[in-house]
Amino acid sequence: MCTVSFVNNKDVVIITSNRDEKVIRPSALPPKSYTCNGKNVMYPKDPKAGGTWFVIDADGTVLVLLNGGIEKHKVQFSYRKSRGLIALDVICSDSPKDFWKEINLEDIEPFTLVLYQGKKLYELIWDGLIKRKTQLDETQNHIWSSVTLYSDEVRKKRSSWFFNFLKDKKEIAARDMLDFHSNTEGDDSENGLIINRENTLKTLSITQVIIEQNKSVIEYHDLVMAKEFSTAFISI
Repeated sequence: MCTVSFVNNKDVVIITSNRDEKVIRPSALPPKSYTCNGKNVMYPKDPKAGGTWFVIDADGTVLVLLNGGIEKHKVQFSYRKSRGLIALDVICSDSPKDFWKEINLEDIEPFTLVLYQGKKLYELIWDGLIKRKTQLDETQNHIWSSVTLYSDEVRKKRSSWFFNFLKDKKEIAARDMLDFHSNTEGDDSENGLIINRENTLKTLSITQVIIEQNKSVIEYHDLVMAKEFSTAFISI
């Protein structure tokens, strides 16, 4: 939910997300299938609010949530609905990229969604006042870091780590991206890819989806429980 990368390697799409969260938050449930609005979706579930930060449907549409919009915001005492439930509202619609125009986000905490739908890539941002939708080049590689946890300078530094990691690779495998998300700047517990800020805020899990032709494989690495889960969607 706080670091997301998108890699397109010869039409194999790899989306990887690190979830940075307060350690007092209950452990997430590993990915499993759910039905919403008649659609089959798969996601790790936050037991506190019932939402998610990473969800995929049977058509290969992927939606990943990051906290914060354009810049770090002041947190209100309460909000109407959790951002993890908003993520489910979006992907459970008939067309997430079009539903973005309709959804009411009043009194919702700012967030960013990375949406891969119909082999197109979108960045959807709610800054607390305005909704933004930007179509990105899905043939290129991208990285996002949450504005609530990382300054602009640190986000630029993390971006440079990402592109330096990829520059000499002729092919990029899912395990390469897992390695990047697991081990980059491992000595930097404040701003590396795996963080541990005074044992109160940590990287709790890494979620990855690999989309190839009619198959989507989701991998989930629970860093707290030291467990791994893998499951797949096959589209007909």
